[in-house]
Amino acid sequence: MESVKSADTLERPVKLAIKDIVVGYLDKQSGHTMVAVDKVTLDIREGEFVTIVGLSGCGKSTFLNAIAGLVKHQHGEIRVNDRVVTGPGMDRAVVFQKASLLPWRKVGRNITYGLELSGMKQAAAREKASYYVNLIRLNGFEDHYPHQLSGGMQQRVNLARALACDPEVLLLDEPFAALDAITRELMQNELLQLCEKVGKTVLMVTHQIDEAVLLSDRVVIFSSRPAYVLADIRIPIPRPRKSHIKDSEEFRRLMNEIWRVIEGNANIGGGI
Repeated sequence: MESVKSADTLERPVKLAIKDIVVGYLDKQSGHTMVAVDKVTLDIREGEFVTIVGLSGCGKSTFLNAIAGLVKHQHGEIRVNDRVVTGPGMDRAVVFQKASLLPWRKVGRNITYGLELSGMKQAAAREKASYYVNLIRLNGFEDHYPHQLSGGMQQRVNLARALACDPEVLLLDEPFAALDAITRELMQNELLQLCEKVGKTVLMVTHQIDEAVLLSDRVVIFSSRPAYVLADIRIPIPRPRKSHIKDSEEFRRLMNEIWRVIEGNANIGGGI
């Protein structure tokens, strides 16, 4: 299945280009190289929100880590704005499942951490952090330590820290997986609003099909390991979106379409 892209999307430049990526790792027990990602090619255009779904352990996070430059790929090429990715860089920011905030720094200084590492002067970094504190609606919590915040608030700080660095591509690795169901729903709504405001190019990994359909312009389905692209499905639900669209017939149709592809691959591969 191929995605049917709108004329508007097709006119945008490619922000993130992945061509024939192969990622493997050494299995210490057997001594053999195991392939986790097998010749994945994917173009993500400026301002697109693309989500990868697939069976647990299929290689989604490995693929994301390769784009972040945290894992070496053995074949193929990754480009951001036509620049070849050879390792971590300020043009990409990653938000992981756990907020991983620095416990000895208050909210404001957690947000400025990446800016400080890039050499930005403290006054400018504080001003930028203040903008994102307001954007994620954490006013009044600037002087709180991470342990004084709820899980959802910590993850909002994590998002603000990533966005403050103004990356070309935002990489989200199961960003709400550690949250309870209610907080997760609220954070999905927060992310929807945030993406409308900042207009970033986003690549996300999730196990939640409803989350993928709600947030994304396209949903890319990975096969069981070694991962390759089974389907690339456009989500034609207009923006801005609200969570109540989950009750619509179109939303359920898209979820069923994605699930049928995943289930079919699981059956071929011997089950989940």
